[in-house]
Amino acid sequence: MKKNNIVVLIPSLNPKEDFYDYAKELTKQNNIHLIVIDDGSREEYKNIFQNIEKLPNTIVLTHRINQGKGRGIKTGLDYYLKNFNQEEYPGIVTADSDGQHTIKDVLEIGTELNNSKEELILGIRDFNQDNVPFKSRNGNKITSFLFKLLYGKKIHDTQTGLRGISYEFAKKCITLKGERFEYEINMLIQAVKDDILIKEHVIETIYFNKNKASHFKVIKDAFKIYKVMFQEFIYFSLSGLSSFTLDLIFFKLLYNLLSNKLGIFILMLVSRILSSVYNYNINKYYVFKNDKNKTLIKYYQLFIIQGLISYLFPYFIWKQYNIHLFIIKIGIDFILFLISYQIQQRIVFKKKD
Repeated sequence: MKKNNIVVLIPSLNPKEDFYDYAKELTKQNNIHLIVIDDGSREEYKNIFQNIEKLPNTIVLTHRINQGKGRGIKTGLDYYLKNFNQEEYPGIVTADSDGQHTIKDVLEIGTELNNSKEELILGIRDFNQDNVPFKSRNGNKITSFLFKLLYGKKIHDTQTGLRGISYEFAKKCITLKGERFEYEINMLIQAVKDDILIKEHVIETIYFNKNKASHFKVIKDAFKIYKVMFQEFIYFSLSGLSSFTLDLIFFKLLYNLLSNKLGIFILMLVSRILSSVYNYNINKYYVFKNDKNKTLIKYYQLFIIQGLISYLFPYFIWKQYNIHLFIIKIGIDFILFLISYQIQQRIVFKKKD
């Protein structure tokens, strides 16, 4: 196998003139194949892509109208999978067209991808440097923190465009949702859920003119990114809220029908079990979308442990510290809710190939 064969994918929209020089320098390297996506650029930029297409080992794929970076990456990945042999070209490197990724860093990511077991290599920037714009520095730190909180994986540069993607993971990536910048965060979420080996490779941190040439729309695109990140947690919260409501309804119905025959504790237990059946199916099929693996035993193991903690801990803390029992109950149940989300996501409903 030719270890230094590298395919580079660059989606581009209305690039600067020096994009041609960047592409030309890339194709001067040994065994580089270049895929460029013209993502609906205006007519005055067409000559740049026409000149790039004349470069050796280069293909330019064109979107008639702008479809977004995510769609551009998927178009390029699809071409790569259909036209390159996995043994000779075991991975593909995505880069940006604005010159923020040096030729050296692109080559290092490609070489590392070909010679390692990692399926996703991220080129991470140092956001503590003075040349990093305020919105980029703080936006990335917030997103990185929230990603760790929600998915349990610390990724220092969640929006890096320089990525090495293995052939196998590329097949999964073309099926992912997201057409614009939110696609890249969705890729990271999928990698974490699939236990994909992720490696971070430190790259040079370059920003031109405070990144004003970026097509990233702070409010619109940030909203889409956070929507993708929080979507599962929001669905999990709605599932829990609706289950709680059903629990109350079941208890009320059972109390009206059987209050003279069964004790309050038994009524509470039965209503909780009935609502848990609903919660289990909603989480399995709609929240975590795991309809293949056996999850019932794990779910009810968690259910029993969580129930015992919810009932016993407030009493013990109340006896020890004399804090209002209702306040203790709310605090413990909220903590259990957050912990339950992590356990259900990573253990109970974790998909297995």
